[in-house]
Amino acid sequence: MRGSFARGLKRIVDSLQRGLFDDDAAPGHGTASAAPAPPTLSAPPSAAPVDELLRHPRASRELVVDGRLIAFRFARARRRSIGFVVDGDGLSVRAPKWVTLREVDAAVREKGAWIRARLDEQRERRRREAAARQRWQDGASLPYLGRPLTIVLGVEAAPAEAVALIDDAAGPRLRVGLPRDAAEERVRDAVQSWLQREARRVFAARVDHFATLLGVRVTRLALSSAATRWGSANANGAIRLHWRLIQHPFATIDYVVVHELAHLREMNHSARFWKVVASVVPDYEVARRSLRDDRAPGAL
Repeated sequence: MRGSFARGLKRIVDSLQRGLFDDDAAPGHGTASAAPAPPTLSAPPSAAPVDELLRHPRASRELVVDGRLIAFRFARARRRSIGFVVDGDGLSVRAPKWVTLREVDAAVREKGAWIRARLDEQRERRRREAAARQRWQDGASLPYLGRPLTIVLGVEAAPAEAVALIDDAAGPRLRVGLPRDAAEERVRDAVQSWLQREARRVFAARVDHFATLLGVRVTRLALSSAATRWGSANANGAIRLHWRLIQHPFATIDYVVVHELAHLREMNHSARFWKVVASVVPDYEVARRSLRDDRAPGAL
């Protein structure tokens, strides 16, 4: 009897312990360890398809929120509340030690709309970056004056790496004097050198044209590779324009040129400045919006 009573008492204690720690322990186990590793929760089976959002590469928990699977990284931290961070990797959640996993999941569901919106933004950003990644090889396409331009390799040319623009019934093509198996770095250098020469030629003509219309004097025109600006101007009459503008349509190039030339009359962005811009490019807002969609190098 005494042994049977002891075994019964032990079962009751074990049951109470599981009840106290069932937020952090897997079902069917005994007492939780002092520092349990966060378990991964698989999405429950469902007849409806589940749309998986951006999965964190170090995800340790998963939740389905409004039909969308969120796989996030979870960690304990010395903080007073649950914190959420959404970046290029996905969602990270940090919580103090006294917050149960059930409370963490409830907080993720409560902020579900905000989290889903941020993850969608990051996923779209990745898609755009992948689509914008330029390939430098035979048959690849790149924009030139707003039109797709096809790179053609394997063309006999002297000197080597000579580049020529061909625009006929087959469409605009850029013939590069390199073999079809040339390294992408060589193709990139040859094509970008050509684009920069074209940029200098086209920009010089547009600057001369609009400088006359605005009555300003340009002392120097230079190409730029700035990380955050399409163009710049100083009070001495020097103008700098990003060479990648040559990939945009003439309307966009003209807007940036006029924008910088207008600074030679108004070194600010006042109402007077924009009136100068509108005097020769009345629909400048259209070009301005198109540059905002092109995140590199920047927008005016």
